[in-house]
Amino acid sequence: MKKNLFITIALMCIFAQGLVLTSCSKDDDKTTPPPSKEYFTLWKDSTALKTLKAYVEDVTNPNSPNFIRAEDRIATFDMDGTFVGELYPTYFEYNLLEYRALDDPSYKDKAPDDVREAAQNIRDFVRNGTPLPNQFDMKHARAAAKAYAGMTIAEFDAYVKAYAAKPANGFSGMTYGESFYKPMLEVFDYLKDKGFTYYVVSGSDRFICRSLVESIGIEQNRVIGMDVLYRSSSQASNAGVNYTMGSNESLIRTDSLIIKNLKTNKVLQISQEIGKVPVLSFGNSSGDQAMHNYCLGNTKYRTAAFMLVADDDVHDHADLNEAASRRSKWEKAGYTVISMKNDFKTIYGYNVMKTDFTFE
Repeated sequence: MKKNLFITIALMCIFAQGLVLTSCSKDDDKTTPPPSKEYFTLWKDSTALKTLKAYVEDVTNPNSPNFIRAEDRIATFDMDGTFVGELYPTYFEYNLLEYRALDDPSYKDKAPDDVREAAQNIRDFVRNGTPLPNQFDMKHARAAAKAYAGMTIAEFDAYVKAYAAKPANGFSGMTYGESFYKPMLEVFDYLKDKGFTYYVVSGSDRFICRSLVESIGIEQNRVIGMDVLYRSSSQASNAGVNYTMGSNESLIRTDSLIIKNLKTNKVLQISQEIGKVPVLSFGNSSGDQAMHNYCLGNTKYRTAAFMLVADDDVHDHADLNEAASRRSKWEKAGYTVISMKNDFKTIYGYNVMKTDFTFE
C-alpha cells in the first residue's frame, strides 16, 4: 500500500515538473520573438527608400485610414531599366534582334530585308552612335515579329535563354540573363511579404520577359508585354474560331504584331489582364508615364509611383545629362525618383565590374 502511494506521489511530482518546464518554455517563446527580416541590405538609407517603406507600412496597417485589402495591393513594374539592365549596350530585345539577323548562322542569310535593316539600325546606334530612326520602337517590333516567326513557345524560350547565357557586353562577371538590379529584387521580396501581387508590364516581347524573369521566381501569368499572334502548328490559314487544336499540336509564333506595349497601351493591357487599377507603380522612362498616371488616378486608395534614374556612370553605362533631365521631369510629374547612384549600394552585385564595350 505504502509502496503504491510513494509511486503515485513520484509520478505526480514528475508530471508537475513537466508542466512547469512546458510553461517556462512557452513564456520564453513569448519573450524572445524571432528576429525581424532585413529586406534592404543593398540600399542606402535614402529618401526614396523611406518613402517606399512609409507608404507600404501605412497601406498594410489595418488601423490606418489608408489600409488596402490584400486582394487590391497591385503593383506594376516596367522591366528594362527598372529592374533589368538596359545599357549593355541597349535593350536586351534589341541586342537579340541584332544577333539574330546579323550574326546567327542559322538565320542571317534568310533574314528579310526589313529585319536586316532594323538590326543594322541597332548595330549602327550601338557602335557608331548613329541615332535610331523615328518611331524605331514600332519598326523593331514588326521586324522582331518576323525574325522569330515559326518558332514554338519552347523553341523561342530556349533561344532567348541561350542568348541570355552570353557574357553581358560592357561588364565582367555577369551574363545578360543575370543583369538584374539587385536592390530592386529586394523590393519584390519586400512587397511579396507585405501581401502585394506584382506584375511585370514591359514594352519588350512578353515571352522574352517570361524567359528572363523565370530565374527570379516571377510567375509567367504575371508578365505583360509586346505580343505577336500565335497559331496552332496545324491550323494553317483557318480562323481559330473554326479550328479545333489537337492534343499533339504546339503553338507557333507568327509574323503578325498584335500590340507594342508602351505608353497608354500599357494601361489598356493592365485593365484587360489584371482587371484592377494598381496602387503602386515602378518605371524609368516616358513609356511608363501613362502606367504611373493610371495608378495615381486610382481614387479608391492611396497610391505611389517611382521612377528609376540611371545616374551611376561608375558601375553602369549611364548618360548623366539624360539622367539629370529625367530626374527633373519625373519630380515635376509628382513621381518619387530612385537614384541608382545615391540610393543603391551596388547595382548588379559586388562582383560585377563595368568595362569598355567590345565588338568583333
